[in-house]
Amino acid sequence: MYYLTVKTQFAAAHRLINYDGDCENLHGHNWKVEACVSTRTLDSAGLGIDFKVLKKKTNEVLDTFDHKYVNDIPPFNEISPSSENMASFIFERLKERLNNENVQVFEVKVWESDNACACYRED
Repeated sequence: MYYLTVKTQFAAAHRLINYDGDCENLHGHNWKVEACVSTRTLDSAGLGIDFKVLKKKTNEVLDTFDHKYVNDIPPFNEISPSSENMASFIFERLKERLNNENVQVFEVKVWESDNACACYRED
C-alpha cells in the first residue's frame, strides 16, 4: 500500500458555536490542510496519483472556504466549524472527487495553527 500526501492552505474566518471562550468570537486562521490518499498499484509512470491532481482536487474543495466566513457556508451555518468538523467535511468532499478502484482518501488533517490540528479518517 502506498500513501501520498499533499499540503495546501486557505485563509478564512469563523467562530465556534456552543463554545465558552475566546474562540466563540469572530477570528481567523491561515488554515493548513494535509490530504492523504492510499493506492495499491502504480501506473506506468510509477505513480499512484499525480501530486498535481491530488493538490488540484484538494484546492477545489478548499476554494469553498478561502477568504470567506465559514459560518455562512453549509453545513457550518448549523454546526460548529471546528477543525474536527472541517476535517470531516473536506474528507467527504475529496472522496467524491478522488475515490476510485485504486485511489482512496485515507485521512485529512486540518491545522488551525502551527501546533494544533485535527485529523479525520474513516474506520
